[in-house]
Amino acid sequence: MDSQQKIGKIKTVRPETLEFIILYNQLKGKAFSNNAELAETLGFNSPSSITEIIKSRQNIDTEKLRIFKEKFQEYLDGKSVSRVNDPVKKQFVGIPMYEVIATASGVEVYNDINDTQPVGHMYFPGIEDCDFALPVWGHSMYPYLENGCWVALKIIHDKKILPGEVYYIEWGDYRMYKRLLATDKDDEVIAHSDNTTEMIAGRLKYSPFVIKKSEIKKLCLVKDIHKKHNH
Repeated sequence: MDSQQKIGKIKTVRPETLEFIILYNQLKGKAFSNNAELAETLGFNSPSSITEIIKSRQNIDTEKLRIFKEKFQEYLDGKSVSRVNDPVKKQFVGIPMYEVIATASGVEVYNDINDTQPVGHMYFPGIEDCDFALPVWGHSMYPYLENGCWVALKIIHDKKILPGEVYYIEWGDYRMYKRLLATDKDDEVIAHSDNTTEMIAGRLKYSPFVIKKSEIKKLCLVKDIHKKHNH
């Protein structure tokens, strides 16, 4: 069990913090790409400081809010278009690749990808509609996903699941790859591992389990698999 205690929300969220959260959600993906970029712009020591504010665990300093509004004034005034519409940015340069480190059990403990810088970009035809790439850790999805390969992922915003497809999910305190299967209940899915050969004491090492759809924090469809690092 993680000895680190979860930090609850602060008792009093100041008005400037609420304003920042609203503007952050409006401008993310337009004025800045991720928390790491924004933290550097605002002079924070760590991208996690942004996460703490967005999750109402910490209030923002009024000076930081002033800098934020000053830096992105053109976006707030509506004079600047989204970065994705910027003619300079039209050429597809690939999707960001984020490195993650698995635990001893082969399951990645959750942390916010927005707090990390990409280690490179993946590009090959067919992944233009994908959002980012992550490596595979562990052997639970072997042979479909081999440990160490990279996969291109597309975020499923409406959380609609196609039974039988392989997804990357952020669930509880973990992130994992699973083949999601239908159950008799509409609000549940079975998280199935393709590796059905490894056994421990006569039982499957990677046993299937049921999860509530509402408990899945992020759902991404595995769109493509690449066994070499394409930086």
